[in-house]
Amino acid sequence: MLARPDIETELVDVADFSLPQGDYGTDIKDQFPQWRDTIVGADGLVIVAPEYNHGYPGALKSVLDLLLKEYIHKAVALVGVSAGPWGGTRVIEALVPMVRELGLAVTFTDLQFPTVQSKFDETGKLLDDAYEKRVRGFLDELVWMSRTLKWGRANLPSKHHPSI
Repeated sequence: MLARPDIETELVDVADFSLPQGDYGTDIKDQFPQWRDTIVGADGLVIVAPEYNHGYPGALKSVLDLLLKEYIHKAVALVGVSAGPWGGTRVIEALVPMVRELGLAVTFTDLQFPTVQSKFDETGKLLDDAYEKRVRGFLDELVWMSRTLKWGRANLPSKHHPSI
């Protein structure tokens, strides 16, 4: 896969979260300081989501709901995966309005992996070289938006960034 020296990554798996079952309330983010700190330090996010009945997993929604203001004016790029032929297209369609409500700015370049079980080997290596160009364009767009929005957060007045 592509090596990108301009991107620093941290993998966060929503399956690793032990989420409360009741109302989250406003202090919930204090229970997940590593997640909060990761998002605060990030300029952009990639969300990889499997499609379940045209939607996203509840655990993903629960983890994203742990924060709010930390997401505002940050870029997010979406990857949909599916065992079927549509490649997670519908999960991306379902995610867009939800992440926009969180304050994230969605890139217009998405990635879809239909029949995902045939796209990777057992070590996670991508088997189809045609994806190389798609992944490059996907990451280029995310990096551009992340850099642009970072500059905007630091230099343009906003009610969401009052330190300016």
